[in-house]
Amino acid sequence: SIASDAAAESLLVDVRSVDSTIQADARYATRNNFTGERLPGYEAPRVLLRREAAAALGRVQARLRSGGLGLRVFDGYRPVRATLSMVDWAERAGRRELVDSGYIARRSRHNLGVAVDLTMVDLVSGSEVPMGTPFDTFAPEAHTANAEGRVQRYRQILVRAMESEGFQNYEKEWWHFSYPLDGAVAFDKVIR
Repeated sequence: SIASDAAAESLLVDVRSVDSTIQADARYATRNNFTGERLPGYEAPRVLLRREAAAALGRVQARLRSGGLGLRVFDGYRPVRATLSMVDWAERAGRRELVDSGYIARRSRHNLGVAVDLTMVDLVSGSEVPMGTPFDTFAPEAHTANAEGRVQRYRQILVRAMESEGFQNYEKEWWHFSYPLDGAVAFDKVIR
């Protein structure tokens, strides 16, 4: 079942309202994503999360800042219609294996506002640190543990910082983290 827009309004917050130094690069509100189109339900380039997850993300940002790093967030809360659109894209594009293998979920923790996709940036240069693959690479190279050298160190820094505030990494995607929240419900409210 899908919770009301009023419930979404009261439970979701913009991550930048928690810490304005968190960078938002809302990929699904643009054509710069794996589908090549803006996804339905994304009408503004904002990243929303459940209040509890957003507060934890603010603590991660503070923790990373001491080491000269910061967060750039690609996605947080995702309207149900956008998830369904991703599944539809995979089927139309002949990429059903992406759904079958779990890279594209039919029901996502993003719909609950408790999952976040992100990377780290160097606060001095402003550029993303090397993470080995771009965001939304559907391949073994993107598996969190599948890295070495500097890339592996940066992935470990991100995982440790996120885990220290309760987030759990999805092992097939170095950028994807989920915040455990009992009774979380799905939303389909348009992001405006």
